[in-house]
Amino acid sequence: MSARLTLGFLGAGKMATALAKGFLAAGLVKPEDLLASDPAQSARDAFAKVVGARTVTANIEVAQAASLLVMAVKPDQVPDALADLRGSLNRNHLLLSIAAGVTLASLEAGLGEGMRVIRVMPNTPALVGASATAFALGRAASAQDGQLAHKLFSAVGVAFEVKESLLDAVTGLSGSGPAYVCLVIEALSDGGVAAGLPREVATRLAAQTVLGAAKLVLETGQHPGALKDMVTSPGGTTIEGLHELENGRVRAAFINAVRAAADKSRKLGAG
Repeated sequence: MSARLTLGFLGAGKMATALAKGFLAAGLVKPEDLLASDPAQSARDAFAKVVGARTVTANIEVAQAASLLVMAVKPDQVPDALADLRGSLNRNHLLLSIAAGVTLASLEAGLGEGMRVIRVMPNTPALVGASATAFALGRAASAQDGQLAHKLFSAVGVAFEVKESLLDAVTGLSGSGPAYVCLVIEALSDGGVAAGLPREVATRLAAQTVLGAAKLVLETGQHPGALKDMVTSPGGTTIEGLHELENGRVRAAFINAVRAAADKSRKLGAG
């Protein structure tokens, strides 16, 4: 990675804002070296306010200003964005696409022969340096391009290179996963309130509990089931709660949620 990285976002929505803020916090780029395009004034204003970077309406202006581009538009907007860029990019440009379900083949066909493309699936915790990201290299992308993608996204969490065929599963798990976990936190907080806790205390306890459990899994390397058993005393309170979760088929619901989101990602890509 060069000492001075210029980075352009095609799309200035929430994910672009989260990544830009994460890259800034990691010291990989400065606000003056960032640029984003978006047809929506509200999105441009929000990006500029949070990131402190310049915004424009036209994708071509971003391509002219930066050689490293991040495709951050909705999947159904990708064809138009690729049409805007086609013929304006050269072999010095590298496109990282975070559009869910949009295949490398579609991106490469839209840009033209020999363009360097990487398909990436990050998630919104990039905003706080805790993203979970997977990426796959296109045909013309080099090993060095892969190293750049890994360094960028490792700076805002963890990043793994995978086969493209696995990216839909990644989308269903970690791409959509923050929403699932926030639902869990909200439900735990509701349970605490139902049991008599003040809402603010219940929410903070719920969020910290999820954070602590995640750190136990990551830092001890133990299987989640083993860590669950550590808390589950014979005839105790935890086994009663777990019994209720199993009665509610919570485990199956989460598995089904990941599979449904992964299937939706495949349909978007076929689409």
